[in-house]
Amino acid sequence: MRKPTPEGGPERLVTLADGVFAIAITLLVLDISVPQGLNPEQYHQALSDTLPNLGAYGISLAVLAGFWREHRAIFRGVQQVDGDVIALTVLGLGLAALVPFPTALVSEYGDERVSVVIYSAVVASLGAVHLALAALVARRPWLRGGAAPVRDEVLSTADLGATVVVFLVTIPLTLLIGTAAMWWWLVLVPVKWWLGRRENA
Repeated sequence: MRKPTPEGGPERLVTLADGVFAIAITLLVLDISVPQGLNPEQYHQALSDTLPNLGAYGISLAVLAGFWREHRAIFRGVQQVDGDVIALTVLGLGLAALVPFPTALVSEYGDERVSVVIYSAVVASLGAVHLALAALVARRPWLRGGAAPVRDEVLSTADLGATVVVFLVTIPLTLLIGTAAMWWWLVLVPVKWWLGRRENA
């Protein structure tokens, strides 16, 4: 494999990623609000109407926080970045910044299959980019100064791969059974828990 010209240390790239993830998480909250000047009955109804928004916010917060954690883990021990690493990182950040859009679709039109399909496609794409980035860094030891990986590559790949597979499977599942396919996402909870225990063992 060719050895691309290093573009410098990863510090600015990691800082950029931290900023983009922080902004994306902040944007998730903007659609959650209660109008002013409501009477008590309207107020309680408006609070009830925010529940889908809060649910979508919670899911996307967990998704973005997980990918932010994975991004920092990928760069742990990295001493140099090259053009390919920068390109994949920017692509991933673009997808992360896009997450508030499908989140709004799911919160406002969660009963529409296309909303769930779009959300799943964006999250699966974001996971695939992180998977490609992790594989690229692992296959270019000179980016780590020749040092060994600081994480178990098999477990980290399984972690990212599980996310990609679950959200990809959601797409045909949604077309088959409807928006109830979102419950399928819960399978990630025990999977992530088990992989986390294995990594910390």
